[in-house]
Amino acid sequence: MAHIATFEGNRAPGGARDHHLGATSQYVVDNAELITMREGMKLLAGRLASAIDALGTFAEKWKDLPTLGYTHFQPAQLTTVGKRATLWAQDLAIDLEDLEYRISNLKFRGVKGTTGTQASFLSLFDSDHEKVDQLDRMVTEKFNFAESFVVTGQTYPRKVDAQIISTLANVAASVHKFCNDIRLLAGMKQIEEAVRGGAGGLERDGLQAHPMRCERATGLARFVISLSSSPLQTAAEQWFERTLDDSSNKRLSIPESFLAMDGCLQIVIDVARGLVVYPRTIEAAVKAELPFMATSRNSHGGGSPRGRSPGPAQIIRKYSMEPRGR
Repeated sequence: MAHIATFEGNRAPGGARDHHLGATSQYVVDNAELITMREGMKLLAGRLASAIDALGTFAEKWKDLPTLGYTHFQPAQLTTVGKRATLWAQDLAIDLEDLEYRISNLKFRGVKGTTGTQASFLSLFDSDHEKVDQLDRMVTEKFNFAESFVVTGQTYPRKVDAQIISTLANVAASVHKFCNDIRLLAGMKQIEEAVRGGAGGLERDGLQAHPMRCERATGLARFVISLSSSPLQTAAEQWFERTLDDSSNKRLSIPESFLAMDGCLQIVIDVARGLVVYPRTIEAAVKAELPFMATSRNSHGGGSPRGRSPGPAQIIRKYSMEPRGR
């Protein structure tokens, strides 16, 4: 109703009697929110692409630097710094593909009445079904949607919100994984965020670097993941054609998810573009574990078939892997 009041009072007072003609307020609100969410997803898709590009550049640069690979957070076989970065990039690429699917397949609510029927519009067009269908198509096309929902209640299906926020929660999980890995690597003194100073103070205390941006991103990512259950519960709670308990929840869970995810991805882009690598520390860690890898015959190590342990250079060559593209 705030939308209607705004137009009637300030923007188009001469047409006040026609603003609500034949339509429920959800005709205005729901269609507008679908437009807004589509634009928000496009913005996040651009952020994801930038993050993938930054990690791809990093992976290419460090593709030949051997480092310890881990299972169970225990040294297993060697990988490379660049190869590990392709795992982060791949997670985000999966998310981008999912987000692009949501954008391209998003449907408009279109021209539907209070309970989802078009009875009020039929009365306006003297029961001419073709004119009502034409109006639905015209409004849908005007806002650059390929199609509208064939049927709705008073609102578009609230499952749509659940699908979109689930996609954002998947992005949040990828962000959390990347940032957690950087936090662990920073603790090992192998890779860290670029040190920043300024009004907020240095992010370095003596020889200890604090991965503050990654910590911030993991906190925001967990918030988005936690919000993903709300739209599902809202979709489950809708009675018949609609109940209004969706409104207060939706006004928090939807915009907050988008805002937090936007902040997360900006942090990821910034961190990925400024990662600092310490090859000597990485090399020292590799050398410390090489004797155990050289003498191991299990699946984590791979000793020489003839019982003679290969040298460090042979092991590095054996276990080094280059990423296939970005």
